[in-house]
Amino acid sequence: MTIWPGGAKCALTLTFDFDAETNWLSRDPANAKRPGTLSQGTYGARVGILNVLSLLREQSLKGTFFVPGWVVDNRTQRVEAIIKDGHEIGHHGYWHKWVDPDFPEQELEEMEAGLHALKSQFGIVPAGYRSPAGETSSNLIRILSEKGFLYDSSLMDSVDPYYHCLEDGSRGPVELPWHWSLDDAPFMLFSIMSPRPIFTNEHVLSIWKAEFEAIRETGGLINLVMHPQAIGRPSRMTMLRQFIEFTRGFGDVWYATCSEVAGHWARNNKFDPADCAINPFIKV
Repeated sequence: MTIWPGGAKCALTLTFDFDAETNWLSRDPANAKRPGTLSQGTYGARVGILNVLSLLREQSLKGTFFVPGWVVDNRTQRVEAIIKDGHEIGHHGYWHKWVDPDFPEQELEEMEAGLHALKSQFGIVPAGYRSPAGETSSNLIRILSEKGFLYDSSLMDSVDPYYHCLEDGSRGPVELPWHWSLDDAPFMLFSIMSPRPIFTNEHVLSIWKAEFEAIRETGGLINLVMHPQAIGRPSRMTMLRQFIEFTRGFGDVWYATCSEVAGHWARNNKFDPADCAINPFIKV
């Protein structure tokens, strides 16, 4: 069981993938000519992100925002607002492209383009990375290590932080795992090309509460993944407020940014090369 600061029983990170229009531009460049399609992402940049920031100020909480480089370059004022409120900015690619292991050079291009956008616009060198849609590769983990990233938050193989093992058996970044059940996208985002139900607040809230309670009992990390175009809808904001108030009722939750969680965990856990033998990701 992880020892969290102040005697907390678990850690809770409120994270937001601020994709804006990249979620659609990266899937199909022709969407650039479809304002109706793109408007789903535009809502996140125009309205959703402001709603999210307002709620976090109301609750006196800091979040972690994973931002593609395109959003940094094209929705600059909104990213500036995130920074002004003191939230953490993480790397989320440039175009929000899914990783294709057959083209490792594209992984490096996306990484460097995103880093350049954050550095040139705001002077930020991010501590953490989250891959679009959780698609990653051993090559990308190696790149993160070479670039000096403290943590990654792309995989779903635990509810506790752990160290990545690189192919040579050395220590890689800290992994902060997540899961689709604690992600708003499967419940709230709709696409005509691949339609799926839109779930009620009561349904989503019941899942998030149950996941929170179970992970809290094990002393793990509740890594909540949200998107301003989804969670930023008015009724969903009400639901998020209800979830935060529910977790506060336990009185033993550490609300932290991803870099705070990864830094604390790294300071209190030594890397054990023996763990590499049971790491299924090392041979990918």
